[in-house]
Amino acid sequence: MTVAELAALPGMSTASGVAAASAHARTTGQVLPVLPELRELLPAGGLRRGGTVAVRGSTSLLLALLAEATATGSWAAAVGMPNLGLVAAAELGVEVRRLALVPRPGAEFAPVTAVLLDGMDLVAVAPGVALSPSIARRLSTRARHRGAALLSLGAWPGAELEVSCSAGEWTGPSAGHGRLRERRIEVRVAGRGAAARPRCAELVLPGPAGAGARRAPAPGLTPGGTAPAEEAG
Repeated sequence: MTVAELAALPGMSTASGVAAASAHARTTGQVLPVLPELRELLPAGGLRRGGTVAVRGSTSLLLALLAEATATGSWAAAVGMPNLGLVAAAELGVEVRRLALVPRPGAEFAPVTAVLLDGMDLVAVAPGVALSPSIARRLSTRARHRGAALLSLGAWPGAELEVSCSAGEWTGPSAGHGRLRERRIEVRVAGRGAAARPRCAELVLPGPAGAGARRAPAPGLTPGGTAPAEEAG
């Protein structure tokens, strides 16, 4: 898909209309909100505008990070995710009317992502192949200059924050009957600066109501998700 073809998409015509609103939002708040279950895990209490986050191990976790921001008026895009289901996204709390999809950008991945960073509050991407550090750095710089949050499904060279999760444990069927209802995972957040000290917590994602729900902290962690301080003596 070329940049010209991208501009003709219905979602992008809408996105261009909200560019002014996005600019206004940058002056009123530098952090995009996330679900309460994820808030205390992130150093800024949300997704910092201009930041780059690598999300590893779960598409559901990526969608959960988009949920609160889109539900409160922000616009998002997903690039390079042809199997992303809108029903699943909606069940996890994403406001799909504010989500533009570019499922197969092909060789135009970098310019398409750059255009979206100009008009969206959040851009979630799945490059498909390993990006060169120079392209990753250029896109992260564009996100920083435009005040958008860039989220990568998978590794991203130079990401300031990495959010990862365990494989998870499903519950639901009883005696071999019934449907899977929820999945318990351990989420770990690490990065640079304020995120240098990793934070972990157990969540249910997806939960019985679709969105994530806080579980008891992982063993050895305080309720805030950090390791307890060693006692003196």
